[in-house]
Amino acid sequence: MTIKIYGGTLSPFVRKTVVFAIEKGIDFELVPAFGGMAPPEFKEASPFGKIPAMADGDFLLSDSTAIVTYLDAIRPEPNLIPTDPKARAKTIWFEEFGDTIVTACGGKIFFNRFVAPRLLGREGDLAVADEAQRTEFPKMVDYLERTLPASGYLVEDRFTLADIAVASPFITMSYANCQVNPTTHPKTFGYVQAISARPSFAQLIEKEREMVRPREPA
Repeated sequence: MTIKIYGGTLSPFVRKTVVFAIEKGIDFELVPAFGGMAPPEFKEASPFGKIPAMADGDFLLSDSTAIVTYLDAIRPEPNLIPTDPKARAKTIWFEEFGDTIVTACGGKIFFNRFVAPRLLGREGDLAVADEAQRTEFPKMVDYLERTLPASGYLVEDRFTLADIAVASPFITMSYANCQVNPTTHPKTFGYVQAISARPSFAQLIEKEREMVRPREPA
């Protein structure tokens, strides 16, 4: 049976999971799940309503980190989570950095500028979004600017889960007018652009841009 991944790729967690599966060459079906639009079986896979969730036959799982751990175990190659102890630990750190620090900031920005007005039909708190972009966002890009290796990859000078997890929330923030400044942070800007251009990301981004395109006035 084809693995089902529940969610939508505007979520950095869902995008991370989907890109990981694509890079692994794993067949899957992306099943839309957002709030009330989720199918009944979604709640069986994700009892707390968090995306992504996964069903591989009768094996149900939620949380992006848990899911990519499972996918990596059933399809070890290509190797996206290094086996060298130090490189593996560094990869998990960057995944945590992307999942918690970057996404925490990005959630304030994307939710209040896009999700609330476009998907929930109510005003977002733009002051919260603006403050996150002014105070939190610079700290993250400063860190990446001084941390990124010359290779353009975060770990082992090659593409890994670290790059998937870190680039994904930056892509989501870019849809809400929060982007890395190429003048002040050229390494980080180039990094996000390069990772976004990988086919696994690019095919999703093309569809996502249609979803976030400003609506024509009635």
